[in-house]
Amino acid sequence: MEEVDALRDALGDLFAIYSYTIDKPAPGNVRFQGHFLCDLVECFDELRERFEGLGFTPFIREEEGEVVLTALPTVFDPPPSNWRTNLVLLLLTIFSTLLVATAAEIANEVETELGTFELYWLSVQNLWRGIPYSASIMLILGAHELGHYFAARRHKVPVTLPYFIPFPIPPIGTMGAFIRLKSPVKNRRALFDVGAAGPLAGLIVAIPILIIGLVISPVEAYPEDGYMVEGNSILYWTAKLVVKGQILPAESEDVFMSQMAWAGWVGLFVTGLNLIPVGQLDGGHVAYTLFGKRARRFFVPVIVGLIALVVLTRTLTWGIWIMLLLFLGRYYAEPLDDITPLDGRRRWLAIFTLILFLLVFVPIPLRIVAP
Repeated sequence: MEEVDALRDALGDLFAIYSYTIDKPAPGNVRFQGHFLCDLVECFDELRERFEGLGFTPFIREEEGEVVLTALPTVFDPPPSNWRTNLVLLLLTIFSTLLVATAAEIANEVETELGTFELYWLSVQNLWRGIPYSASIMLILGAHELGHYFAARRHKVPVTLPYFIPFPIPPIGTMGAFIRLKSPVKNRRALFDVGAAGPLAGLIVAIPILIIGLVISPVEAYPEDGYMVEGNSILYWTAKLVVKGQILPAESEDVFMSQMAWAGWVGLFVTGLNLIPVGQLDGGHVAYTLFGKRARRFFVPVIVGLIALVVLTRTLTWGIWIMLLLFLGRYYAEPLDDITPLDGRRRWLAIFTLILFLLVFVPIPLRIVAP
């Protein structure tokens, strides 16, 4: 009871208590019902500081039209990260993207087919040739993750540095990057800022790289031997129309992508994946800030849509994503204060961000055309 009295005193000028219960919904929890006496956006930090001084964290929800403030018997105090891990992964990812881009350049030039080991060994000796792609894709991924990072730091959320994922297998050379939040964000506004900052920052870098890459990419007739065709999103299709003045791919020709153009396309593709509006993805964060728990309704339509893409296009990439989303797409990052809505500016920006998903999503990412 001493802890309950201390919590009630801490709430004094911030929250009017109608009733309270102990050990609900879990042992050690103290659950208060009432209403706030202050603007929650302005006083949440003060509330959290008072609760943390008592060994608790405030968790605020609206249930059946009433405000429920639950004191969780824990304080988030995560240990510092080991930046050396981030540095090693960064260097390995730079190497893997250099390797893949160089291997593609060499494979396109030689007249005889090289074995995998021979091709990669030759590529290691000429890594500088992959600089345009590697530098471009690392800038795009770096902008994306640093967008998340600085938004989290702005809202005083403990966060790791970006973890880049090397993957020295064509055609991309990386499986992207991620950061990890070490504690929940305080409200939906902060969650939106953290979730949307990544894809928006990444696109700000990816679109100019794509345009420059398309300018230096020739439009040529299809080769007689086998080749790979990248898929169109609305934004990519429009960029080719604007830069090349024609709809591509055409019946007998297509743009043959430079390294920078390929990096720009990959940047758009990765952004489209991240903006799928479910679960722990960036799009899931944005959807949750707009719709709250109703965002969970997106899960089934998204899974059904991806299954339809697998059946109609025979694109196994979406089969892999279905498996991932079945494990990761059901759970959303919920803020401590879940009753403060987005302000008007963020609401419109959230709607714009979800529209971006439709503009950059690629239904058929890659297609192999046989000789």
